[in-house]
Amino acid sequence: MTPLGSGVGGEQLFRRLMAGETGVATLTDPAITKLDLAPRVAAWVRRGTDEAAGQFDASRWVPRAVSSQISPFIQFAMASANMALQDARYSLKDGGLPPGRDPELAADRTGVCMGSGIGCVDESADAGMALAAKGKKGLSAYSIPKLLVNLAAGQISIQHGFRGPNHAVATACTTGAHSIGDAFNFIRANAADVMIAGSSEAAVTPLSMALFARIRALGHRPPLPDGSTPEQRAADDATTSRPFDAERSGFVMGEGAGVLVLEELEHARARGARIYAEVRGYGLSGDASHITAPHAEGRGSLLCMQSALRCAGLSPEHIDYVNAHATSTPLGDRVESLALQSLFGSVASGPDAVSVSSTKGALGHMLGAAGSVEALICCLAVARDTVPPSLNLHSLEDGMQGLNYVRGNKGVQRTVRAALSNSFGFGGTNATLIFAKYEEP
Repeated sequence: MTPLGSGVGGEQLFRRLMAGETGVATLTDPAITKLDLAPRVAAWVRRGTDEAAGQFDASRWVPRAVSSQISPFIQFAMASANMALQDARYSLKDGGLPPGRDPELAADRTGVCMGSGIGCVDESADAGMALAAKGKKGLSAYSIPKLLVNLAAGQISIQHGFRGPNHAVATACTTGAHSIGDAFNFIRANAADVMIAGSSEAAVTPLSMALFARIRALGHRPPLPDGSTPEQRAADDATTSRPFDAERSGFVMGEGAGVLVLEELEHARARGARIYAEVRGYGLSGDASHITAPHAEGRGSLLCMQSALRCAGLSPEHIDYVNAHATSTPLGDRVESLALQSLFGSVASGPDAVSVSSTKGALGHMLGAAGSVEALICCLAVARDTVPPSLNLHSLEDGMQGLNYVRGNKGVQRTVRAALSNSFGFGGTNATLIFAKYEEP
């Protein structure tokens, strides 16, 4: 579920991403625009019933009795989990289990690993104002369940009866990658056969926007000349997210959710599951440097990628595509570029070198949801041998030219044997996932 569309299998997202479309647009929500923030753009999930236009209708995916009791990030998580399960054709009740599999045992061996970077901070603000205005009688009994990050995993397991590992991650912008990596390790440790893994964020809200604007993290475009038309201003606003570009000024707030069904190989083969890709590697590290700024030499991100390659048993030359974390911030993009150049060395540049792009030019930065959506994009890139572009990348700073960036506004066809996905978060928490083609033995 993304600013470029919602739906089973990520089909609409991938098609629009490869066509160079963007979900970044000028904000129209009066609750946000009245704050008069310098950043005037965001990338939000469009609500409505027009599925062909990529709109999200919660009532299609979330039980009506539950919908009013949960916050938007939990709605996103539940809906995306239902989409993933439908795509995987996996259900305890309606078939999809391996032949002869006891549904009760399957329930015990199916878990959920779901995270969010900030959950629903606006619910805290609303509760605080209600308490100040009316005392404890003004508080909702559903405020705590709306706030807790682990309630996304809890609601999914309750809806589907999954009794396996129930785990929540809240590691800022690394949340999605950590959720998938932790689920991968649960299966490797024989704690589960199937894990529903991903992350969700619904952060295009007044408080979230204002908080990130306050620390000057959000990007903005310089004013156009007098006499510019509204259409020209809107088109320019849509280019605000500019990963790796010399004119980048900060990230564009995004929102959405991504969920994968991870499955132990023999379990998947026994039930004839469609396999998009194999999870090969998972690496973690800490910058141990600063609460918001990455290590100046990219030591933490390099260590993370090296760890994932060791886990995968692969060398840098085996990687054909990197979905970079690059959020369009001046320091973060530069540091990641240096780390990638260090990792790939002589295979970093040239027409046949590893392709590098950041899909945040089209999707904005979904905070905790970014890593899981980008993991999904990597799985589809591996399955379809197509890599997405970095929108709005026109010129590079000195020292950042040593990579084979995917420029322009169209996806590129190339063999993708393995794809690497980076996620880095506040506090210096880093994660790298590697997905590879699955070859039948």
